[in-house]
Amino acid sequence: MARRPAPPSPSPAAKGSGPAGRTSTRAASPARGRGAAPRVDVREWTAGIRLSAFSVIMLSLVVLGAWVLVPTLGTYIDQRQKIAALEASVQVSQDQIAALEAERERWNDPAYITTQARERLYYVKPGEVVYLVDNDLDPSALPREQEPVSDTLEEKPSDWMPQLLRTLVSTGLSDTAAATR
Repeated sequence: MARRPAPPSPSPAAKGSGPAGRTSTRAASPARGRGAAPRVDVREWTAGIRLSAFSVIMLSLVVLGAWVLVPTLGTYIDQRQKIAALEASVQVSQDQIAALEAERERWNDPAYITTQARERLYYVKPGEVVYLVDNDLDPSALPREQEPVSDTLEEKPSDWMPQLLRTLVSTGLSDTAAATR
């Protein structure tokens, strides 16, 4: 097979300045600065590439294989993610089942039932006396007392929207008295 001749050089003065008639990057661009990228002659680079019929067939087979396998691979990855999510859901369900079975076992114990009846329903055995203590909370856990309400009606000019927002925020952030166990 005969070799193709090299394409003509961009400048006649560059012939013979480098190996095989190629130009050096310094001679081709004397006006460039030090940080500039050297120029590459694409025609010279592509002249060295040779494609045979076998190479074209193999390249087309690779492209066809990628075109066939990419959607299948995407489906596979999607299904693996769904399987992982379902396995996590099954694990959560099994944990809930175990917790409910443990709760059922506690309710089978007569001492637990007695304790729950005393705490929740205030049941007592005959002859026992129950004392209920009101306001047994820590004073810091009690809500702050409100200012006294006046008997006179006062009208203050204000925009209702910011006042509503302040009221909602203060209600959501207020301290509440909760019994601690």
